Order: sequence, then structure tokens, then C-alpha cells
Amino acid sequence: MRPQNGPVTTPRRASHEHPSFARAYVRLAEVADSRGAREHRQRLVAGLSGTVLEVGAGHGAGFAHYPGTVARVVALEPEPTLRQHAIRAARVAAVPVGLVAGTAEQPPIPLGSVDAVVFSLVLCSVPDQHTALQAALRALRPGGDLVAYEHVRSRHRLLGLVEDAVAPVWARLAAGCHPNRDTVAAVLDAGFDVQQVERFRFSPQRGVPATEHVLIRARRPDSAPRS
Repeated sequence: MRPQNGPVTTPRRASHEHPSFARAYVRLAEVADSRGAREHRQRLVAGLSGTVLEVGAGHGAGFAHYPGTVARVVALEPEPTLRQHAIRAARVAAVPVGLVAGTAEQPPIPLGSVDAVVFSLVLCSVPDQHTALQAALRALRPGGDLVAYEHVRSRHRLLGLVEDAVAPVWARLAAGCHPNRDTVAAVLDAGFDVQQVERFRFSPQRGVPATEHVLIRARRPDSAPRS
């Protein structure tokens, strides 16, 4: 039987697949690490212990920095290209790391099962910050820690307006990344007790203007909802 003539169809790419961006991100992240991001990641996870959920682990750049007090890391990464890089990084990590093809909105773990949740340059690109942070809140045991390293909307009025203006185009070019999110407010709105916020300006690449970044440490209240 001869095939009928007609348009050739190709499988539709999943919303979490961004192979070209992922390959570029790995190269750019290496430069950013050499300019200071490596130290930011180290400070982000210092003092964590027990079972850790890392949401949006990317290519696994954070795995090398977990202290020996961490028993194991459950690392979620929905993007296939980045997840393959992360699997290789997990093999040489100082602590046990297991990769899961999960999302920030629906982490495939039991409620109240982790001691800490880590976001590292992820909350800028999740579709809905509140949903992702609520999922993190439910994943944590009472009193568990949330730590986040993120770039955020500038508090400088003019720079903030510029970030607002470029956000729609930037999000399309950078796999959903938004340069103008108020992540500290989002963490508070999700129900966390924010313990510490460190703000600083950082340029990840030569020729790229420094933008406002934050290191956030927060805690899940004992009375926070789990469902």
C-alpha cells in the first residue's frame, strides 16, 4: 500500500525542552561561575543538612557545594539536555544525588519529606512563582529551610522600568526567564518566614550590566498547610 501524500508532521517539543538554550546556558554558566556565581552557590547551601530537594538543578553546578551534613539530594530538572549534564555532575558529587524529571509545580515526593528546598536561578523562569513556592512549602517538614539564589527586579526606579519593558521579549528568548520578578515578596506571600535577605549587584558575563541578585534564607512555619 502506497502512503498517501500529505504534510509531514514532526513530534511537538515538550514545553520543558529547550535544547539550544540549554547548551548555551551551560557555556555561559561556566563564565558566570568564574566571575562569582560559584561562591554564591557555595554560600547558598552552607549549613544545610538532612534530605534536600533542589528544584531546577540545571546542569548540576550546585552539587559540588553541598556540605557533608547533607544526607542526600533529590534534584528535579525537567529539561532533558540539562538533566543529562546534571546526571554526570551527580556521579562526582560529594553527597548522594538522585535526578528526577520533575517540575517545580509538582515535585514527585511525599509531603513534609525534606529538610530543605533549594532554588538556584530558577524562580525567575517557573511559570508561576506562587505555585512553585507553595509546592516547596508542602514538601518541607515543619521548620524546614528554603534557600534561594535569584536575580530580581531592581529597586532602582528607572532600571526596574527597563526590566519591565524588556521582560516579554527576554522571556521568549531565554526559556521563560523574567528579569523583573520580586522573588522576596513571592516567598513571603507563599507563607514562609523569611530569616535573611542579602542583596547585591552581579554581572554574570563581560559586557552584561550588573543586575540585582538576592540570597534568601527562609523557613516553613510549624503551622503551614501541607495540602
